[in-house]
Amino acid sequence: MTSWQIVRIAAGVFILLSLALGMPGSPAFISQWWLAFTAFVGANLLQSGVTKWCLMDSLLRKFGVKAGA
Repeated sequence: MTSWQIVRIAAGVFILLSLALGMPGSPAFISQWWLAFTAFVGANLLQSGVTKWCLMDSLLRKFGVKAGA
């Protein structure tokens, strides 16, 4: 897997998990503050799309993960 595939998978998992923990109707509900994490992940995706730079991608490549497009 390439670094960008891992970034997209991780973002998707983080969003789904934080929604499950932050939505009052969810059986896994803990607190609505988990929705702030959803917003944080979304803001980082927006920032990386605009600037073409992603911290997680940079870290993954430093750990030897193949770069991807």
